[in-house]
Amino acid sequence: MRVLVVDDDPVSTSLLEAVLGREDCIVESTDMGAEALELARRYEFDAVILDLQLPDLSGSQVLRRLRASGSVVPVLILSSLDDRAQKIQALVDGADDYLTKPFDKHELLARLRVAVRRAKGHATSQITVGRLTLDLDARTVSVDDVPLKVTAKEYGILELLALRRGTTLSKETFLDHLYGGRDEPEQKIIDVFICKLRKKIAAVTGDARGIETVWGQGYVLREPAPGMPGLAEQAPAFFGPGLTSKALHELRAVELDELLLQLLPRTAGLAMAGLGMAHTQP
Repeated sequence: MRVLVVDDDPVSTSLLEAVLGREDCIVESTDMGAEALELARRYEFDAVILDLQLPDLSGSQVLRRLRASGSVVPVLILSSLDDRAQKIQALVDGADDYLTKPFDKHELLARLRVAVRRAKGHATSQITVGRLTLDLDARTVSVDDVPLKVTAKEYGILELLALRRGTTLSKETFLDHLYGGRDEPEQKIIDVFICKLRKKIAAVTGDARGIETVWGQGYVLREPAPGMPGLAEQAPAFFGPGLTSKALHELRAVELDELLLQLLPRTAGLAMAGLGMAHTQP
């Protein structure tokens, strides 16, 4: 998760950077409202933590201009102003939540996660895509209720894919959210992460499908089409009980042969059919 912190209090900013950093968040910070608007325009953040008292613009002005530009990024107001009217106005202006200083770090993280997942259309902390389930609060992954052991970077990739399922994400987007422009490796590292994730998923499902490559664009995690195996549903449940992987392979081979016979001219098809029958006889 990539978060923009807008606060002119260096102590508060340092604390937020430490708290969010321990959650593997990429944090960009500024103490100026105008710079915050420029950063939000140039980069894609998952959330903004905004103070209301800034040297150049008020937090309310930043919020209103942000919404006027069409941005729907979740905004959590974090302010020392504990005024009921101020809280109501901030929510009216487009804030997703309001928290007063001093704050509890656990409450801050919980409110931030809720704001992010709701912005992506998820009501609970669990996101399920086919047989894959992510718990955003616990930062865990499972496939068919079997825990999947992943690294922090691998989890970050799966979280981004799940939150934006159905959307093709470029390698630049992954690098931006995983490294935030700091010590970024080459883009091919994303291919390595995806390859490792596919192998880990295949070790549970027996099928490496799920994270789809969109050539020349990036990767996407889609809801599997109804009736398709892989991450959509378990193959035995789809093809019938007791069907082994060997039998499934043979079934697919037979179906492929039949399809080829239909595509070939009749004379060639009969010849191939004869060869196939001769090959299968003892």
